[in-house]
Amino acid sequence: MAFDIDMIKGVYSQMAERVDKAREITGKPMTLAEKILYSHLWDGSPTTAFKRGKDYVDFAPDRVACQDATAQMALLQFMQAGKAKVAVPTTVHCDHLIQAKIGADKDLQNAINQSSEVFNFLESVSNKYGIGFWKPGAGIIHQVVLENYAFPGGMMIGTDSHTVNAGGLGMVAIGVGGADAVDVMAGMAWELKFPKLIGVKLTGKLSGWSAPKDVILKVAEILTVKGGTGAIIEYFGEGATSMSCTGKGTICNMGAEVGATTSTFGYDESMARYLKSTGRADVAEAADAIKDYLTGDDEVYANPEDYFDQVIEINLDTLKPHLNGPFTPDLATVAGPEMTEKAKKNDWPMKVEWGLIGSCTNSSYEDLSRAASVAKQAVELGLKPKADFGINPGSEQVRYTAERDGLLDIFEQLGAKIFTNACGPCIGQWGRYEDPKNAPKNTIVHSFNRNFAKRADGNPNTHAFVASPELVAALAISGKLDFNPETDTLLNDDGQEVKLKEPTGFELPPKGFDVEDPGYQAPRADGSDVEVVVKEGSERLQLLDPFMPITKEDLQGMKLLIKAYGKCTTDHISMAGPWLRFRGHLDNIANNTLIGAVNAFNEKTNFVKNQLTGEYGPVPDTQRDYKAKGIKSIVVGDHNYGEGSSREHAAMQPRHLGVAAVLVKSFARIHETNLKKQGMLALTFANEADYDLIQEDDTFNFLDIDSFAPDTPLTIEVVHADGSKDTIKANHTYNNAQIGWFKEGSALNVIKRENAA
Repeated sequence: MAFDIDMIKGVYSQMAERVDKAREITGKPMTLAEKILYSHLWDGSPTTAFKRGKDYVDFAPDRVACQDATAQMALLQFMQAGKAKVAVPTTVHCDHLIQAKIGADKDLQNAINQSSEVFNFLESVSNKYGIGFWKPGAGIIHQVVLENYAFPGGMMIGTDSHTVNAGGLGMVAIGVGGADAVDVMAGMAWELKFPKLIGVKLTGKLSGWSAPKDVILKVAEILTVKGGTGAIIEYFGEGATSMSCTGKGTICNMGAEVGATTSTFGYDESMARYLKSTGRADVAEAADAIKDYLTGDDEVYANPEDYFDQVIEINLDTLKPHLNGPFTPDLATVAGPEMTEKAKKNDWPMKVEWGLIGSCTNSSYEDLSRAASVAKQAVELGLKPKADFGINPGSEQVRYTAERDGLLDIFEQLGAKIFTNACGPCIGQWGRYEDPKNAPKNTIVHSFNRNFAKRADGNPNTHAFVASPELVAALAISGKLDFNPETDTLLNDDGQEVKLKEPTGFELPPKGFDVEDPGYQAPRADGSDVEVVVKEGSERLQLLDPFMPITKEDLQGMKLLIKAYGKCTTDHISMAGPWLRFRGHLDNIANNTLIGAVNAFNEKTNFVKNQLTGEYGPVPDTQRDYKAKGIKSIVVGDHNYGEGSSREHAAMQPRHLGVAAVLVKSFARIHETNLKKQGMLALTFANEADYDLIQEDDTFNFLDIDSFAPDTPLTIEVVHADGSKDTIKANHTYNNAQIGWFKEGSALNVIKRENAA
């Protein structure tokens, strides 16, 4: 039986009535995304037709999921909310704090030894507040959610940007910051601007070396890393229904890389098969009873241009295997000759040093079986891989089943390292180098979702390319970035030319899934006597002090901290990797604030001018000096600022250090929301060209902050070192409630006040 089956049946019991009412109000057929959104309104049955991309709407998500790195700050905030128990089903998954280095067993034990304080904290908080706890080694949050919690037609939020993976089972699943999660866990409405809708029509059927991964790599090329911002992507068509559920999950997972609010597919037979295979026949039966409400209406899919804001069509019959990268997930190249030409032109290293398979994106049984079919050919053909192999199974259930069926043994015959069921290299938890900053230029290929500089191994010279698991296997065996498995041959140990056949695999395990200990721990029925301990002087955990409101006086005489140039992701603002150990200690992790951002005035990282001393130094040190002198600062940025992970640390750290405003050309959705939640000003240039007016020694005065109101730009006086001034306009997307967060210091302060009333 499924977790929370009564909750799921409750959602289904009211879905038909609410969707029918929404159709009546809007006067049109509905997409799946709209059905889920309108059936999860905080106020219940729909009464209003919302404007896409305009109206802020309150929703009631069904559940919350947190991974261990973000859960620490989310739960530290929840502990301040004044609640005895979470209001909706919530889980914590320990998958980020395990470094991949030696192999699964030793790496897991090392993580437990090093992070026991954090794991114990998360376990005790989970017990106290009624939260399901998935122990270290149990698996990667999004694969575990897909196997256990996701359900068609549901709405969930999670404190990780790849929460969207659950769209593979027909959910609207959205990545958020911890403060948003606290709202829902505390039983309050969750606010979202009603998304625009992008329809992706898939015709034909995947075959040969092409995989679901290639669909999203192609979509990323079309939309770029910001083309999906503010939108839900909905996939449909014969190509969609022909895919497996986990293949759909892969596509939805990487929708985060185009900035989409989430992605989803309509309920179909592949989802029903997956639910039954993972022990949830009861969910499949309940979904079958209302299946017409769990997919878009026929009229929508027949005439998509009439119902979506944008429509993309991809013919899977002609889709070729892709590699995306380096340094950005939207730079797409077709495998083979196109890669040869592009790599030579850009001086990308052609030798592949590592092939990595796994992560929350591609770690299902199907993914491992297809990659193993390629590896098995190499063993049988006498091919020795030219690159190293690393495998991260997605869950203990997947690992146990794959080991039982001999898949892992095939990889081990090629010398692969089987890492823990955890994120590992995908989020920088990879002990590849002793000194990554001075490591050599090289190329790796992986089935992960992101490939920003230094993302996997901390080496700025690592060129990482994203591909399907089966293509990663082929490229690792060949050792060549431009190897084309469709046409190219390889020399085996006997000097014979051999050719790899098309990969094969299993949508689901032929013998069914099996596992001895999935790693789940249910919370105590009554956790009121559980004591949550945070040791005084701990370097890993720190109880939070409320943020004080930013005043009008604070916003006068502000100093420029940094003018960031080019791509500035949450990895640049708050790096992961070794810094993950401080995710529960705001002051300690603040020492990595913006150290990866490129200073527009000298094109260096972590090297900015202190306007009080005239000296150059690290960004956090400079900001701490301003804070000590009682001076607030401003950060200026480029397009899609805050792209990438949902980590709210990228907002909380600058706030903690005294940054009061962030002024950029455009924001990534989650980061903009995180800044608002922490009581900061998240602003965009009304005229993008004004970015060029900002000089290194500038001081900023907010002239009309007293008139802060929705749909009204703010006026900023920029005073240059020579005494000259420029007056610029800054737009914002704050509504009245969000302005209230700013005035009270943070959204959490508002929650505490309301719960105390």
